[in-house]
Amino acid sequence: MLKILLSAMALTFASTGHASAQERILISSDWGEVTAELVDNAATQQLIQMLPITIDMRDHLRQEKTGRLPSPLPAESRQRDFSAGTLGLWGSNDFVIYYRSGRVPQPGIVILGNVEGDVSIFDRPGPITVRVEHID
Repeated sequence: MLKILLSAMALTFASTGHASAQERILISSDWGEVTAELVDNAATQQLIQMLPITIDMRDHLRQEKTGRLPSPLPAESRQRDFSAGTLGLWGSNDFVIYYRSGRVPQPGIVILGNVEGDVSIFDRPGPITVRVEHID
């Protein structure tokens, strides 16, 4: 039985085509930098292919910074609740860094990942330009 279980696990791992380690990104700006761990979905896989990118972001509702990606990301399941540090996708190409917790209206956001550092660096009025890079 153990041999069958181990064989099944090996087959599952081989069929995924990639390791289970999470992808990470660096988000840097004049206000500081943070790292983030991305979830594993088609949207984040396509986002990684765009990197590095520079995004002009604006403050929205005193809870988030939001900016346009150069091209849309694939549709994924959405949710309405978010917490400080959530990276999200509003629509198909609005990259969002949430620095406060809250809830968005329907249809919700695609969760891209979570900031690992001090997301409060973005809790300031006004626009900011960020650079997003893949961490190898």
